Order: sequence, then C-alpha cells, then structure tokens
Amino acid sequence: MATAHIAAEKGAFAKTVLMPGDPLRSKFIAETFLENPVLVNNVRGVQGYTGTYKGVPVSVMASGMGIPSIGIYSYELYSFFGVENIIRIGSAGAISDKLQLRDIVAGMSSHTNSNFAAQYNLPGTYAPTADYTLLSTAVESAKDLGLDLKVGPLLSSDTFYDDDEEALHKWAKMGALAVEMESAGLYMNAARLGKRALAMVTISDMPFTGEATTPEERQNTFTQMMEIALETAIRMDKL
Repeated sequence: MATAHIAAEKGAFAKTVLMPGDPLRSKFIAETFLENPVLVNNVRGVQGYTGTYKGVPVSVMASGMGIPSIGIYSYELYSFFGVENIIRIGSAGAISDKLQLRDIVAGMSSHTNSNFAAQYNLPGTYAPTADYTLLSTAVESAKDLGLDLKVGPLLSSDTFYDDDEEALHKWAKMGALAVEMESAGLYMNAARLGKRALAMVTISDMPFTGEATTPEERQNTFTQMMEIALETAIRMDKL
C-alpha cells in the first residue's frame, strides 16, 4: 500500500521505527545493527529498512530535515503502516552550558517557534511532550547499557539561520538544553493520532562556542544513541 511518500507493502514496517534525519544514517544503522535488513522504501532517496535486532523486528527510516518533512513521514507511518512508536535519533546543537559534544539528550518536551499546532485550532498554546512509556524505557535502557542519557526540554526550531541573534540565548534561559528541527512536529502527530514518540539527539555542535563534529562523524559515529534506541525498541515490542 503506497502513500504519496512511502512505497511499501502493508506490514513492511515494524511496530517501532527509528528515524534519523539523514538517509545515509538510516543506511548505516540498518547495515551496522540490523540482522537481514531489507530496503522497504526509497522514494525520493528517503531510505527505509526493516530487519531484526536481537531477534525483534525493528525498522529505520529517514525523516529529512524540519518539522514539515518529519510531519509527513511520521503521519504516514502512524496512519497507514501500523507503526506504534517512532524514536527520532538525530543531532542537535547544545544551548545549555551543562552539555558537551557527543552528549546524548532525550527530549522530555519540545519548545518550538513553529506554527504546526495551528492546524488543531486549540483554544490555547499546545505543549508538545514525549510519550512517558517510551521516555522511561529509554532511560532504563541507557542505564542498563551503562550510558549517560540526559533528559530535558529541546527547542524545535523552524529556522536554522535565525535573524534574531539572541533567540537561542532566550530559549536557554527558559531551560531548553539543545536545539534541533523535528521533535515538536513528531510529538504533535503522535499525540493527535494516539501513538508514541520520543526524540533522542546527540550533541553535534556548540552554537555559542563554535565547536562541532564533522558531517561524517554525525553520520557514522553516534552509535551510543543508536544502541539506546534499539534497546528501547526491543523492550517496547513486548508492550
């Protein structure tokens, strides 16, 4: 059953989908961690794979960049392919002085400057949040793996190049730990559709100091975050 953006058969995706932004990271995860990965979608080069991890079916598919892009892919996965859980695994810039390069952060909530929530015509300001079961499972998975997973608010921004040079400092004052571009849209889709979502990010750069990892490092070395997400996926399969 193909949709406008996913050409896959019914049942092609597992219950849980890991969702990096970069299609090449999707390919890396499938080839590095999954047993017998099968390419189930490649429309527009947005690679989606399904295989098994420790014997449990798991899928991984790219989201592209930004809330509009992850909004499309997550909506179609949730609505038409029976996906119950989406774990975003991406990169982010640290705006808290408590973070360093390669720290891993789980987004308990997601502040945003996006207008994505306007479609719901809510009588107030919506607060996008992660699913508690996914979040708590990720925290326990990280602990059992001996990895440090920090938890706190993310900033999901529509603007990579922001005309307000003080914008990130303002969000940091309100407790945001890191800035990325997808989590709020994912959280809203999951809430609206009665599904589960979690965003985990690895700190790839420090906007206030200029420190940064290379594109190749972002694609190929954020493996601890991937391991937490995969362990979370197999635990969620039992729920």
